[in-house]
Formats: sequence, C-alpha cells, structure tokens
Amino acid sequence: MTKSKILVTGATGGTGGAATRFLRDEGHEVRAFVLKDDARADELRSLGAEIAVGNLLDIDSVRAAMEGVGAAYFVYPLAPQLLEATVAFAQAAKEAGVGAIVYTSQMTSRRDSKSHAAQSHWLAEQVFDWSGVPVTHLRPTLFAEWLLYPFSWKDYATKETLALPFGRGKFAPITTEDQGRVIAKILADPAPHAGHLYKLLGPVELDVYGIAAAASEVLGRTITYTPLEVNEFLAILGKIPDYSSPFFTQHIGAVALDCQNGITGGTNDDVERITGRRPMTIQDFVIKHKAAFEITPNSKAAG
Repeated sequence: MTKSKILVTGATGGTGGAATRFLRDEGHEVRAFVLKDDARADELRSLGAEIAVGNLLDIDSVRAAMEGVGAAYFVYPLAPQLLEATVAFAQAAKEAGVGAIVYTSQMTSRRDSKSHAAQSHWLAEQVFDWSGVPVTHLRPTLFAEWLLYPFSWKDYATKETLALPFGRGKFAPITTEDQGRVIAKILADPAPHAGHLYKLLGPVELDVYGIAAAASEVLGRTITYTPLEVNEFLAILGKIPDYSSPFFTQHIGAVALDCQNGITGGTNDDVERITGRRPMTIQDFVIKHKAAFEITPNSKAAG
C-alpha cells in the first residue's frame, strides 16, 4: 500500500471528487489539484485534502503539485489540448519520481477513432506508456450521469422522454461514483495494476429503451425513449451554450455512431474485482438521485 501523498486532478469533478472522498475515508493523504481556490476547493478541504491550485497546461504548477507524491490521478476535460496536458503531466511525474499514474481515457479511445477527442486519448495513453512511469489506463463506457443532463431529455421539466442519438446501441452504464472507487483503490495500491488497461462497465448492458424501462420501474411512471438522428441531436446541442463547441459536438457525434456500432458495449467484472463492490445498476442510480428525476411543478400546464 502506498504511504506517500496522492495527487488527484479533476478533484472538483465527478471521478476525481469521488476518488478524493474514498481516499480520505481510508485515511490517505490527498493533494487535490484544482484550477481555482473557490467554494468547491473549500469542500475538499473539509474532507481533509490539501489544495494545490494550478493548470494542467502549466508544467511548473503541475511539477510543484507532484512534490512528495507517490501516485497521481490524471483526468482532462472534454476539451482541446489534452495532449499538451498529458505531456506536461508525464514529464512532471518523471521529474518528481512519482511511482504510479492512473489515467482516465475513454471507451472509444483508438487510433482510427472518428472522434478527435477519442483519438487524442489513445495518443495520450501511448505518451504515458513512453514516460516510463508505471501507468494504469481506465476506459469507462458511457456514464449513467447522462440521465442527469438536460440535453438527454425531450423536455427536462417533465422528464418523460429520453431523446438521444444511440439508436438500439447497447452499453452498460457506469457511474462516476463507481469509477471514483476504482481510482481510489488503484492509487492506494498501484503496483498490482501497473501496465493494465481496464474497461470500466456497469453490471447490465442495455439500450436506451432498456434504460428507460429501468428508470420507469423505480420512478413508478413511464419513461419512454425517442431515438434521434445524430445530426438532429447535434443541432440541439449547438443551441446550448455549455455544450455547443465544435470539439464537443464532433466527439459526441462520433460516440453516438460508435454506440450504434457496438463499440461501447459489453460487460465485465473489473469494477467489482478491483473494489470488492458490485457497481450500481440503473435502478440503483435512479434511486440514489431520485430527486433529480422529479417533475417540475406545473411543468405540463406551463408547456
């Protein structure tokens, strides 16, 4: 088990935040790398994490954050410059003598991916392998958290119809919480996992019709699924400021086609084997986040 400090990037996000909580629960020293020292950083402090403020594109701030670190988690937003950040992180880790890296890539990561982001993730995997620092690659499938995004619903207020471009493509949704638990377990004891690539999958493979049925079972009301054409869905994203960047929409369009073509499918026991806990089903996820699925009062009348 590692006794050195553990560096967690993306600590205010889904997987990094969950990993930080689980590591602190186990008594590990965590240095949380954040872009801004704000209220979210204060929440991490309340867990007992040390805060390091910096930018993953600034090698000096990354190198400073790695001082005294035995293992480090690297995750980068769905945005350009992943490769620049990867090179800076790998070089800083090598200089600092970091003993292990855990990297969140993507299920669709491959050399010939049509997604610019997924292809960059494949290249980033190669960079970490070249660095000589022992690395574990994680390739999660589509997250269950898609159900919490307003753009996944025809009308987010009523939450009656999922409207997504996945056709009848299947995947086994993984939650950020389950991935965070995997990250924490590997960072706490990285040696057995060095050099491994894990596909992180939920326990049940479903298409969105099945996901809608699973949510309906828990909520006691009918959720339906309307498949959209990829271009139709991207046009919707293009009207939402936080999701309208060409880089993001290009990636989502490619992922949707990959899902339709079976690239995101499959199940395995990697999550349970690493963490000792079965990952959440869609039913488990909806129960845990039930408040997010509540219908906005008077939404039907307003519509």
